Amino acid sequence: MTKHLPGGPTAHIDTFAADNLPPRDQWPEFDFDSLPILQTYPDRMNAGVELLDRMCDTGHADSPVLHYEDITWTYGELRDISDKIAKVLVEDHGLVPGNRVLLRAGNNPMLVACWCAVLKAGGICVTTMQLLRARELVYIVEKSKIRHALCDISLAEAMEETCARKPELTDTLYFSATGGSDASLDAALAGKSAGFANCDTAADDTALIAFTSGTTGTPKATMHFHRDVIAMCDCFPRSFNMAEPHDIFTGTPPLAFTFGLGGLTCFPMRFGASTRFFPRPLSPEDMMAAIEKYKITGLYTAPTMYRLLADLAGKYDISSLEKCVSAGETLPKATWEAFHNATGIRIVDGLGSTEMIHIFVAASREDMRPGFTGKAIPGYRAKIVDEDGNELGPNQPGLLAVQGPTGCRYLADERQSVYVKDGWNYPGDMYEMNEEGYFKYVARADDMIISAGYNISGPEVENALLDHPAVSECAVIGKPDEKRTSIVKAYIVLRGGFEPGDDLTKTLQDFVKNEIAPYKYPREIEFVTELPKTETGKLQRFRLRDREQTS
Repeated sequence: MTKHLPGGPTAHIDTFAADNLPPRDQWPEFDFDSLPILQTYPDRMNAGVELLDRMCDTGHADSPVLHYEDITWTYGELRDISDKIAKVLVEDHGLVPGNRVLLRAGNNPMLVACWCAVLKAGGICVTTMQLLRARELVYIVEKSKIRHALCDISLAEAMEETCARKPELTDTLYFSATGGSDASLDAALAGKSAGFANCDTAADDTALIAFTSGTTGTPKATMHFHRDVIAMCDCFPRSFNMAEPHDIFTGTPPLAFTFGLGGLTCFPMRFGASTRFFPRPLSPEDMMAAIEKYKITGLYTAPTMYRLLADLAGKYDISSLEKCVSAGETLPKATWEAFHNATGIRIVDGLGSTEMIHIFVAASREDMRPGFTGKAIPGYRAKIVDEDGNELGPNQPGLLAVQGPTGCRYLADERQSVYVKDGWNYPGDMYEMNEEGYFKYVARADDMIISAGYNISGPEVENALLDHPAVSECAVIGKPDEKRTSIVKAYIVLRGGFEPGDDLTKTLQDFVKNEIAPYKYPREIEFVTELPKTETGKLQRFRLRDREQTS
């Protein structure tokens, strides 16, 4: 096994990223030997060039790559626009390789063009969710030491406030969703010709700094190399035939999160496919209508959306839909079965993390098993261990440990030693593995509830509750209790036609007692209208735990 694949001398003049990588003895071990294509990567690699220029040069220049309302860009058009943006950054604004560039926009064509341009110029992309406010952006700017920003003009207010608070953010340009406006970046492009001398980056120069979603507290900055961006494309979608030239993808995750970046940009571009973005987030009804209208073939979204889509499937013609991927958090068996029964489609449940850049446990559509996440995908290995790192046998719950061609490297963060131990990545999930190598989710390590001496998996109780027709969504946590240490508490969003009350509470409690061991039932149920989530739809159970702690 290769611990480190040298990428040759860095192309970065600004060495901030390299200077703030964790010490080498805190890196995980990397495996480039178990998947042949990983061994073909050259020492010099630029992910923007691989995903865009290479596709143009191999016959896809006239193929569609991005759709937005009534506009479609080809790979060739995207390359021309990206090259012009790169020229503006380098020639007019002094960007040097290694500079970090803050990217601010919803999912739209110009955001993809800016992302490619920054990489082609040797910069480092720091893409942020459009819902973030100035206070949150200041943290990101400070952590990443950012001077350049490219921002959608619709988000100018928060951006200007951020610039006022952080004077070192001296260089901000604005763009519209598809260009062509009088915004500063759009206007600057008019004076540039196509063609750009791409930066000859090393394969292990940092390409992007991605911030975690904050489901467990303060976001962490993860660092990924150009090689990592390409590896995530060659491991998951290539291994399971999840992206082909005829495909049209869409989905809900923002490109600020690596789940969205991979599924809605890098994966399609690696295989000559295209993606459709929308000006605003789609409701479940709008999503189904869009699939029908635009003949969408691939969908990336969270389990919550799939559960809602299952109820609507009979109202729309979604016969074009083939490839559905769920990630962000575990896919409940009840949701998988409901969607499969309604559509005939076998959702691929992918386990990934921002630290690993994308999915590392999954299965093909044909091999998916309801209630299981899948196996370690080609290129990765995974095992279940106890708290001392000792490997456990089949059907014994423990901590998941992973190795592969990607891995955790936090930007100047003491939590590196929590995520990486003895060369293995520890995503913080509790799983068990059966005799055939299929992994079954038990809980996040911090979602285990200790009650009267019993270890209770919060997600297991959630899965039981979701099988009841009254329950639309739920989140289960441990509520502090003097007698039992903690009790199981469920927050529940009801489906239409059901009314909260003591009778329904008892009905649900009895239902859980009949589905799983009675000691696991929720001793307290609170009915709510919504649950706290990240923009990608991941439950923020820590907010509910914090609420119970303070109360």
